[in-house]
Amino acid sequence: MDSIQKNLLEQIAGLHDLPQGAYSLRINGALQGKNSSENIEIVKKEDKPGIDIYIKPGTKKESVHIPVLLSQSGLKELVYNDFHVGEDCDVTIVAGCGIHNGGDETSEHSGIHAFYVGKNAKLKYVEKHYGDGDGKGKRVMNPTTIIELAEGAYMEMETAQIKGIDDTVRETTAKLAEGATLIVGEKLMTHGDQYAETRFTVDLDGKNSGAHVVSRSVAKDNSRQLFVSHVNGNNECSGHTECDAIIMDNASVSAVPEIVANHTDAQLIHEAAIGKIAGEQLIKLMTLGLTEKQAEEEIINGFLK
Repeated sequence: MDSIQKNLLEQIAGLHDLPQGAYSLRINGALQGKNSSENIEIVKKEDKPGIDIYIKPGTKKESVHIPVLLSQSGLKELVYNDFHVGEDCDVTIVAGCGIHNGGDETSEHSGIHAFYVGKNAKLKYVEKHYGDGDGKGKRVMNPTTIIELAEGAYMEMETAQIKGIDDTVRETTAKLAEGATLIVGEKLMTHGDQYAETRFTVDLDGKNSGAHVVSRSVAKDNSRQLFVSHVNGNNECSGHTECDAIIMDNASVSAVPEIVANHTDAQLIHEAAIGKIAGEQLIKLMTLGLTEKQAEEEIINGFLK
């Protein structure tokens, strides 16, 4: 890896070099390296770009890193990654994509990640997106996440896109069996003329299943954001979807939360709040010696923390 690629890797995965244990590293449209462990097998797909990850039942306290790096301007790719998490596991998967575009052509990464989480398994999934480069070409990311949680499974999903992505459409669909739980936390910031669209569709099919979907976002300058969520209560279940956004300058934010109860014992809640930074918050921090811009940044960082 060159210095640009190493910086991208650090931004999206907190790594300075190749990780220990199971990993797959994709750079500029090609698989550059992968490593399996005793309990985690990574297999390159033969029919299309991407990998299959198989985690043995009962695997505990292990992790998988699957970073994607693009530093070639004009490169566009679509990758398919399937995760098969065995029963009674407790594992972490760290993904993410970094794009450096120093040219005039659009660079784009679209990833379709499918998670099949076994009975009573526990999974933490972390995905970060980052872009930089001084070229005029756009940096585009379109992640699709497909989730199937078996009986008693638990999945925590953390996604973050804080800097440098010009256009993104982020789509997540999930189906939960009996006693399954899905926790989603999204953090998003747009600036300039960027556009970000997020769509969640969660089907609570199993008895005593539950979902908690929360998006926190900041829109600056002339950027635009759209948040759409659908939570369908198809059994005795509980569901909550929430969108909190800070709007600044000439930005635009639209939130469309929807809950549908198809069972008399479905308990569903939706919330949405969009507003500017409160003046008293700015004044309080400025009395401590911060400039108005510094105070804004402190409030934003705390909001997205």
